[in-house]
Amino acid sequence: MAQQKIYFNSRDKLIRIDITKIVYFEGDGNYTYIVTANKQKVCITMNLAHVEEALAAQLGDKAKQFMRIGKRFIVNMNYIYQVDIQKQVLMLSDYEHFLFQMPVSKEALKAVKELVIKAKI
Repeated sequence: MAQQKIYFNSRDKLIRIDITKIVYFEGDGNYTYIVTANKQKVCITMNLAHVEEALAAQLGDKAKQFMRIGKRFIVNMNYIYQVDIQKQVLMLSDYEHFLFQMPVSKEALKAVKELVIKAKI
């Protein structure tokens, strides 16, 4: 499988990441943290809306594997492991090296669940 890279360019640095290694993006105001499958957390000076635009511009159709969830997260849907609406938790895992738990609203989780079922991801 060919790797596809995405580039994030800020004033002080250029980051190049294989999109299959990105687990999720977490927004924090004007900054976004990129969390990768090897548990690295890289900060870029870009808000989540700009990250969404960069994904769409650079990846085209492949950007559909990333889903915005609420105000704080964009997740790689290939890593969705468990959607727990009752506990309001989304779990992301590669089934081997990591398990990330993130707090997400019930409404957002219901939308995630529907999309996963519909898309058979």
